[in-house]
Amino acid sequence: MTTNYQIRYSSHPNDVKHYDTQKLREHFLASNIFVANEINLVYSHFDRFIVGGIFPVSEKLKLESIDPIRSNYFTERREIGIVNVGGKGKVTVGSQIFDLDYKEALYIGRGNENIAFESVSSEKPAKFYLNSTTAHAVYPCKKVGKADAEVVELGTSEMANHRIINKLIVQSVLPTCQLQLGMTELKPGSVWNTMPPHVHDRRMEVYFYFEVPENQAVCHFIGEIDETRHLWLGNEEAVISPDWSIHSAAATSNYTFIWGMAGENLDYGDMDAHKTTDLK
Repeated sequence: MTTNYQIRYSSHPNDVKHYDTQKLREHFLASNIFVANEINLVYSHFDRFIVGGIFPVSEKLKLESIDPIRSNYFTERREIGIVNVGGKGKVTVGSQIFDLDYKEALYIGRGNENIAFESVSSEKPAKFYLNSTTAHAVYPCKKVGKADAEVVELGTSEMANHRIINKLIVQSVLPTCQLQLGMTELKPGSVWNTMPPHVHDRRMEVYFYFEVPENQAVCHFIGEIDETRHLWLGNEEAVISPDWSIHSAAATSNYTFIWGMAGENLDYGDMDAHKTTDLK
């Protein structure tokens, strides 16, 4: 078993204006999230958010602390949100065992010392996508299936943004300290997400794109409203979006993405909306 991690430091918006493509990708893109029998994590200094993937093909993988968090075990001061984007899997949290099927989520509260991940079948292994934030209180672990989610339908096919938002780990579904997580599924023929754009200066966000068809790509937009930049992503890649940045994308096909947030508050609707025509 191998655990790898990277560290990404916070970036000022005035500096990002001068980043070229390579530097944008270096600071904000998370690639190679799923590698067989490895845990791969990115520790961001934006709200101390950790994003990564756990891919147990032929081994049971234990989640252990990493050096940047300097803790005795991973959730000593943290909470976790997990979404399975692969085959059937199992997550062991202490004496509890949670079965997770495709697109099912699990909230793991602070203070759970023994956490491990495994696949039901190595022929179709599970892929556990992970978001983690700091936590000041203890809340119980809870599995959240799609039937448990708060579901919102937005957009239209005429505007190419018909999408279903599944709020999985949010206050209306279960209590958390600061982590919020959900999944947005775009309908066939729709390619735009989070448009018109918004910014929530009280929270940062990470987008993870999957179900991107082979030979297709996603163009993700970051930056301030009047100073945007873009990153091209493939399947199963993630983007760290600072609190001062928009987070939106269009692709060459429909796709699904998982959004995770952390920051000042837990009000999902706390955002500053902007007109599409404000973008530059």
